[in-house]
Amino acid sequence: MRKLPLDDPGTADHRSPGRFLWWVAKGQWHTLAMGMLFGIIWMSSQAVMPAVIGRAIDRGIAAKDTGELVKYAAILFAIGLVQAGSGIMRHRFAVTNWLTAAYRTVQLIARQVVRLGGTLPRKVSTGEVVAIGTTDLSSLGQVMDVTARFAGAVVSFFLVSVILLRTSVTLGLVVLVGVPLLMLVIGPLLAPLQRRGATHRELMGSLSNTASDIVGGLRVLRGIGGEQVFLTRYRRESQTTRRAGVAVARVQSVLDALQVFLPGVFVVVVVWIGARYAVAGRISAGELVAFYGYAAFLMIPLRTATEYANKVIRGRVAARRVCTVLALEPDLGPVTDPAPSPAVGSELYDARTGLRLVPGRLTAVVSDQPDESAELADRLGLHTATPDDEVRLGGVPLTRLDPAEVRRRIVVSDTGSTLFMGRLRDRLAIRGADDAAVARALLTASAEDVLDALDGGLEGHVAEKGRSFSGGQRQRLVLARALLTDPEILVLVEPTSAVDAHTESRIAARLREHRAGRTTVVTSSSPLMLDAADTVAFLVDGRIVATGTHRELLDTCPAYRLTVTREAELEEAVR
Repeated sequence: MRKLPLDDPGTADHRSPGRFLWWVAKGQWHTLAMGMLFGIIWMSSQAVMPAVIGRAIDRGIAAKDTGELVKYAAILFAIGLVQAGSGIMRHRFAVTNWLTAAYRTVQLIARQVVRLGGTLPRKVSTGEVVAIGTTDLSSLGQVMDVTARFAGAVVSFFLVSVILLRTSVTLGLVVLVGVPLLMLVIGPLLAPLQRRGATHRELMGSLSNTASDIVGGLRVLRGIGGEQVFLTRYRRESQTTRRAGVAVARVQSVLDALQVFLPGVFVVVVVWIGARYAVAGRISAGELVAFYGYAAFLMIPLRTATEYANKVIRGRVAARRVCTVLALEPDLGPVTDPAPSPAVGSELYDARTGLRLVPGRLTAVVSDQPDESAELADRLGLHTATPDDEVRLGGVPLTRLDPAEVRRRIVVSDTGSTLFMGRLRDRLAIRGADDAAVARALLTASAEDVLDALDGGLEGHVAEKGRSFSGGQRQRLVLARALLTDPEILVLVEPTSAVDAHTESRIAARLREHRAGRTTVVTSSSPLMLDAADTVAFLVDGRIVATGTHRELLDTCPAYRLTVTREAELEEAVR
C-alpha cells in the first residue's frame, strides 16, 4: 500500500479538466491497474457462475450423474473463493486509489496556496478553496474508485456476450447491440447534468465564502447590529444554491431511474427470448437457468457503466475548479536573470514615497490615513498586486531579486496576520528557534501572561485562528512570531493597536533593544511607539513630507502634531 501523504505530489497538468484527471490516473497507475485487474477477476467470476450452474443442472441433475454434479459444485465453490478474494482486494485498491487522488490534490492545492501567498485572496475567495477541500476531493476520488469496477464491467460484458453467442447467436447479438443502445439513450442526460452540476458547484463556493465572512466577522456584526442583514443575505444565497441543487437532482433522478428501468427492460427481453427458446426445445433446462442468471448479472455491469459516466462528469466539474486554482500565478513571479544580492545591512529606499530606511535603526511611519501607511508596508515587502521597480535594496530593485531572497530578508507582519491551529511552540518558532529565543520574543511582545494562562504553556494547543485568545493576546503572539523570524528588515503594521497603554509602553521600549543592529519599520500613530523610534517619517498623500524624531516633529510640523495628538486623545478617551 502507498504511504500518504506523498513526498512529492508532482507537477499537475492543469490545462484542462480531462488532462488533469488523466495526470492523476497516470500518477497512481500501478494501484489503478491492480484495482482494475482485481475488478476484472471479481466481476468475471460472477459472469461465469451462471454457465457453471447450467452445466451442473444439465450434466449432473438432468443426467443423474453424481460425479459430474460434485465436480461442478467444486468448480462453483472455487469460483466463489476467487470472487471473494478478488472482491476484497478490489475494494482495498479502490480505497487506496480514492485516498491517493484526494491526498495528491490536497498537496497540490496546499503547495499552490503557499506559492501564491498574498496573491491568493486577491484572486480566489476563501469559500472556493474550502469547497475544493470539502466537495471536489470526494468527486475526484470517486472517479479513481469506480474505475476498477468499470474495467470489470466492460470485460464481463464481453465475456457474457461470448458465452451467449456460443449458446445462441440471437441472444448474443441482443446483448452486444442492446447494451450500447441503452448507453445512447442515457447519453443525452449527461451534458445537462454536467452544466447544472457546474452551476451548483459555483454557487456552493460562493455560499461557503459568505459563511466564512459571517463567521470571521461575527463579533463586529454583533457590535453594529448587522446580524440580521447578513442572515438575510445568507438565507437568500442558500436558497439560490438549494434551487440549483434541486435542478441537478431532477436530472440525476431521471438518470438514476433510467439506470434501473432500462437494464430491467433489457433483462426482461433477454429472459423472454430465452424462455421461448426453452419451450421450443432449442436450449436445455440448464441453459435456461443460465440465461436467467445472466439476465440478473447484466444489471451489474450496466449500472456500473452509467455510474462511471455519472462520476466522471462530477469529477470533471471538480477538476475544473482545481485547475482554476492551479493555473493562478503569483503577483511576484520568478526572476529569470536575478541581480546580485545586495550586501547585508544595505539601505532600503522607496522612490515613490521618498522613504529611506537607515540600516540598523527603528523607523516609524505615521499617516493621517492608516491605509496609506499599510500600503507602503506592502510595497516594502513586495506584497502589492502590481510590484514595481521603485523599491530598492542597496540600489537594486526588489523586483530584480529572487523572490525567495526578498521573503527571507524582508518580513511584513500586518494586521491581517493570524495564528494557525496547533501546538503554540510550532506556531511561533516557524524557523526553528530554540526555547531561549522564543522566551525572549515573548518578553519583547509582553506576552508572558498569555503563555502562563494557556494550559500547557508552549505545548498548549492554539484553536483555529487563535480564537481562544483575545484580540490583544493574538496581536502580541503574532508580534512574537514576527520577531522570531529574525529578518534583516522587519516591517510591522500597527503592532500594538489592540493593547492597552501600559503594555504598549513596554513593547515599544523592548522592541528597540530586541532589534538592535537590524532595520525595523513600524507603522503607527501612537505617541508611545513613536517616542521609542530612532526616526519618524510623516506620510501625506503618498509622500514623506517630514522626518525626524517624534519630539522634533511635534515642534516643527503642525500637521504631524495634529495627527499624533488626535491619536493620543482617542486613546485617552478609550481608556
